[in-house]
Amino acid sequence: MGQVRHGCATTTHAVRAAIQRSQASLSTLSRELGINPKTVAKWRKRATVEDLKTGPKAPHSTTLTEAEEAMVVAFRRHTLLPLDDCLYALQPWIPHLTRSALHRCLQRHGISRRPDIEGDKPKRQRFKRYPIGFFHIDIAEVQTAEGKLYLFVGIDRTSKFAVTQLVDKADRRTAWEFLEHLLKAVPYRIHTILTDNGIQFAEQPRNRNTAWSRQMRFDMICEVNDIKHRLTKPNHP
Repeated sequence: MGQVRHGCATTTHAVRAAIQRSQASLSTLSRELGINPKTVAKWRKRATVEDLKTGPKAPHSTTLTEAEEAMVVAFRRHTLLPLDDCLYALQPWIPHLTRSALHRCLQRHGISRRPDIEGDKPKRQRFKRYPIGFFHIDIAEVQTAEGKLYLFVGIDRTSKFAVTQLVDKADRRTAWEFLEHLLKAVPYRIHTILTDNGIQFAEQPRNRNTAWSRQMRFDMICEVNDIKHRLTKPNHP
């Protein structure tokens, strides 16, 4: 495989190595090799013949805030949706987000390519097929310099239509407020919602003999809109 050099490079890897091995003066090597003495001095100081990376040492977005970038990363890692699906889901919350800005953000964090879900692992049993309108609601933590935020994510199991909302805290109130936001954002009827059994969606039992009961306000909204609210099993994601 050929060597990869910077586009403006005036020396090859072999010339750079020769400079590092030579005991001749800078001016002598400059005349022999026909290059600038500063170039000779630069490569003599280095321990490698490879070009250094260009660009900022700590790359960051010029269009996204730190909180918005953290939200993008959390959403991608949580849903593993394709680029365009992520863009469509995040743009209502981040109107200035463009496809190129999203792609660069994912590249900076090393998640521009979705992982091979199957790989060498045995195939998992497929989810039961449901008609469009079966939404799974979950919460992801978003770490920023200002502190911890929470990202509510609602995604249709069949169509992959996704809705997000970033909040300061994840409690019962923000849970049913997100549900109302979800109902307004989805352009078709939702018939089922699946959540975990956390305190945001379900009352916690006082002891082992107490049955699980759901949060009143969240379920009231579901009943009014003829939506079936299902919970995952205790201690199961």
